[in-house]
Amino acid sequence: MSVEIQIQSLLKTNQLSVTDSRSKILELFMATSGAIAHGDIEKKTGEKFDRVTVYRTLQTFVDKGIIHTIPTADNTVLYALCKDNCTEGHHHDHHVHFVCELCGKTSCLDAVVVPEVNLPKAYKVKQVDVVVNGVCKECN
Repeated sequence: MSVEIQIQSLLKTNQLSVTDSRSKILELFMATSGAIAHGDIEKKTGEKFDRVTVYRTLQTFVDKGIIHTIPTADNTVLYALCKDNCTEGHHHDHHVHFVCELCGKTSCLDAVVVPEVNLPKAYKVKQVDVVVNGVCKECN
């Protein structure tokens, strides 16, 4: 199945209109192994997008369970394609994120599962983020 057909199918499955900007942004995520910052989308696609359009597209993709957010130490947000069966409002990407101190690349470590957090009664877990800093395999 071609990437274009995969993109159209993913958007339609999530009841989203297939627009040029959504398709190009989703294609970037499918072609990228690491995480992407909002500001890098224009640079990496070579397209001129309105900032608001990019922001709304990213937020829609997060809401629909297509991509997930990764917090950073400087309080910016990175985005990565969901690999599990995430759905609208229910992310299941319970894996560790790794930030390389040399190249700055952030990667999803899908095989490393976030440990279960046992909270006291009356507390509810909404999201657990584990970010590990170190040197990636490419820089090592």
